[in-house]
Amino acid sequence: MMKAMVKAVKTEFESGPFKLVTEQVTLENGVDTAIHVLRHPGAAAIVPFLDKKTVVMIHQYRHALGKTIWEIPAGTLDSAKESPLECARRELLEETGYKAEKFEKLGTITPSPGYSDEQIHIFMATKLTPGKQNLDRDEVLRVHRLGFDRVLSMASTGEITDSKTMAALFLASRRLA
Repeated sequence: MMKAMVKAVKTEFESGPFKLVTEQVTLENGVDTAIHVLRHPGAAAIVPFLDKKTVVMIHQYRHALGKTIWEIPAGTLDSAKESPLECARRELLEETGYKAEKFEKLGTITPSPGYSDEQIHIFMATKLTPGKQNLDRDEVLRVHRLGFDRVLSMASTGEITDSKTMAALFLASRRLA
């Protein structure tokens, strides 16, 4: 197993749950270097199924991209004490207004391991019942109910570009196969 020996850590910037650090490390090959790492508390993402053929998707404005994109509901863990499952339950209700009776963990992904330690825990949610949507004030999104086959097609044709959504759809399709 390859590792690096961390010799020093400097916090460059901190905002909310995110922290940018520079780590002075010695790599396994003996090279000394500075590595910038975005520390992230983790996140949960949910593929919510209304039935075996219909999923709940969101069409959300993403300012960094300057456009609206298709995604599954997801969000950052609120604290070190919040479990990925608790986060998944909270985010599903906040973003879509749905509660799920059943959650099944599909896997964990590392979306940007070259510069971040973020891990996204992927869940499939079933047995949905309507609740009350409670968006954060900076969330601008619309909820859509789409056929799962259509959503898979959207991912394969480039209409869906969000990496966590694409990975989650793949994992869900394998679970349903």
